[in-house]
Amino acid sequence: MADPDQGFDAEAPGPTEGLRDTLVIACGALAKELLTVIRLNRWAHLAVTCLPAILHNRPERITEAVRRKIKANRARYRRIVCLYGDCGTGGQLDAMLAEEGVERIEGAHCYAFYAGLEHFDAMMEEEIGTFFLTDYLVRFFDRLVMEGLGLDRHPELLADYFGHYKRVVWLAQSDDAVLEARAEAAAAKLGLPMEKRPTGLHGLQGFLAQHRAGPAAARLAGDAR
Repeated sequence: MADPDQGFDAEAPGPTEGLRDTLVIACGALAKELLTVIRLNRWAHLAVTCLPAILHNRPERITEAVRRKIKANRARYRRIVCLYGDCGTGGQLDAMLAEEGVERIEGAHCYAFYAGLEHFDAMMEEEIGTFFLTDYLVRFFDRLVMEGLGLDRHPELLADYFGHYKRVVWLAQSDDAVLEARAEAAAAKLGLPMEKRPTGLHGLQGFLAQHRAGPAAARLAGDAR
């Protein structure tokens, strides 16, 4: 599980010389679930590099951080794809990815591709004042939210940050009683009711499935026969 302040790399098995197949550039908040999907589907051609999740607190830095990853790996992989939402970059990430010819998963936030775009839009229409949690945000709530926003030092700012929210929705990638208790505790710190909406990993799996084909995957299929 990626620490919020650190990146993460997982190399795919592949040739020691020449181009490897596909690199997924992702947010560190997705590392655990991303690697789970790859492992369960045996997509050994997919390599992963994750940027620190703490970048979400400075979204103006995300675009250039992703660009650096693309530049550093362009010569090593046949394809590069991006597993990020817009994440507060105001369209700058998409503009840069278009320049670089790199595809991004659909959705403004990871919440949208975990929940599914239609379901996410329905939840926002139901209550626009919704603060979303993922499993990762539940695990690192104090570090990313309470400390990241300075609420541990200045609790009087809670109303400024969260006064317009009406509820917390935990988009649960797993069925974990310990995480559920922590999600309830996180919502209580914000003074909001918590709802659990199970999502599983279908959104990530659907995007990655589009990139499962390729020389490495073909070799694996041939070996299986």
